[in-house]
Amino acid sequence: MKAIPKKPELALAVQYACADAGLPDRAQVRRWALAALETDVQVTIRFVAAREGRKLNHDFRGKDVATNVLSFVYETDPVMGDLVVCLPVVKREAKEQKKPFRAHLAHMIVHGMLHLQGYDHETGPDEAEIMEQREREMLARFRIADPYL
Repeated sequence: MKAIPKKPELALAVQYACADAGLPDRAQVRRWALAALETDVQVTIRFVAAREGRKLNHDFRGKDVATNVLSFVYETDPVMGDLVVCLPVVKREAKEQKKPFRAHLAHMIVHGMLHLQGYDHETGPDEAEIMEQREREMLARFRIADPYL
């Protein structure tokens, strides 16, 4: 008899460190995170304002500007980490790219979750294409258009 593979498990905490009517509820954040789940993950997803996003990006990446999403991996087996989503940056990018805000936000959650699980688009074009293809597949589940068009 063939063993049934174990479904990956998600332990999720959501923190709202900024106020905005457009923030998704915890259930929606969970759906986006689950779409990108390939292994067991324990993650805190924290929504922040520009000031906190900029400070974290400066302190951990040496870049004195807020960025859309930061991923922090503490353990790899099982995966334990944090995602920090800078809401003003995601909103600005969505507007500049003429995308629905929620679609771009979903993309940032999926993107960050893949980073936590070892995907890296900065190591080369092949790795970037693999990661981008996974994102397209995962976002399609929510009827979100290809974010790279």
